[in-house]
Amino acid sequence: MRTTRNKAGTPMPKLTRRSFIAASAAAATVRTLPQIAAKPPARRILTLVYDKSLGMMRAIDRLVP
Repeated sequence: MRTTRNKAGTPMPKLTRRSFIAASAAAATVRTLPQIAAKPPARRILTLVYDKSLGMMRAIDRLVP
């Protein structure tokens, strides 16, 4: 990764669009992963209902703590 210097003279990484998206996705994963691991597993309830406007069955997924 290339680096540039900011006004204070410290090196800063020069991010391309692809590396910016990858860095922000990694930061979001680091932030949300501990929250997911700490929560107790919730039950998922899948219900099938007939939707008259669609004319077919539709699945409704609910999370129950």
